[in-house]
Amino acid sequence: MREAHAEDARSEARRLVLDLLGEERPTAATLLREAQAVLGRERTRRAAELARGAPLTRRAAELAAIAALFVGTGELGGGWWTVSRGGTLPPPEEVLVKAVPLDPWGDLTVLEMLAAWIADDVADTLWGPPVGFADLNSWQAEDRIDLPGGARAGHRLVVSFDAGGRLDAVVVARRDENLGSNLDFASLRYSRPAEAQWSWGVAAGLGPHPLPGERPSPYDEPVDPHAADLLRDWALQHGALAAQVGPAWTTRGEVVAAVERVDWMWRSAEWFAWWRAVSALIDAEYAQLTHRLDDLTR
Repeated sequence: MREAHAEDARSEARRLVLDLLGEERPTAATLLREAQAVLGRERTRRAAELARGAPLTRRAAELAAIAALFVGTGELGGGWWTVSRGGTLPPPEEVLVKAVPLDPWGDLTVLEMLAAWIADDVADTLWGPPVGFADLNSWQAEDRIDLPGGARAGHRLVVSFDAGGRLDAVVVARRDENLGSNLDFASLRYSRPAEAQWSWGVAAGLGPHPLPGERPSPYDEPVDPHAADLLRDWALQHGALAAQVGPAWTTRGEVVAAVERVDWMWRSAEWFAWWRAVSALIDAEYAQLTHRLDDLTR
């Protein structure tokens, strides 16, 4: 059942990538080539540098953010990069060059922050600025936002719930004659940059994602053989097939490819501890690796 869900997600992601980016099984090379035609050579070069500097376990997420910027720039035009926001935020171009995240996106990388920014701007262009935010970790529908002045029963108000994600709140009259609102979950939608970011990340997977001109490739670097054997054996002992884990892991690229085949996220909760350990192995975070192996084998 879990494998079926995983394949359903990948199939949907490939469909969206084909629609948005013109390719079903995306690669870093084709993404950057297509992006350059829209973003320009210098912006694409800088974005690729940031992706190259990220840990290998984060590279797919950085490339997915580039997909969002590529699609979003196609929607809004290149002028989006040069306009400051209300005197408080610099132009996105400056953020890309200085590579320093800004509030309220301090917990994101620079590329992820810019992707969230452009996904929201496209959503605002399509559906208008949201009147409030709703955390969809709670699916309570009633009275999740403060109503703006002038609201009337029957009005539909745009609410944000994620970067580029919107749904409507319908204004209703309550029994006490006060106005309230009900979230209309059927109206949930995403802007195209947000769809591109999700779909590229799912369709492309963890990797390996070598970048054009990357010599030597970080995926060819060796990994700790003892830790690699422990983690490979653990995967086999907990339900992964030999064809999924592959032969003995000697390089970071081989570990990445095995993680992608294993589909660990669709397995039991104990696999999250395995992922934390194997990600430390991939990213050569050896102090973390020791702790993670202890957690896994305790």
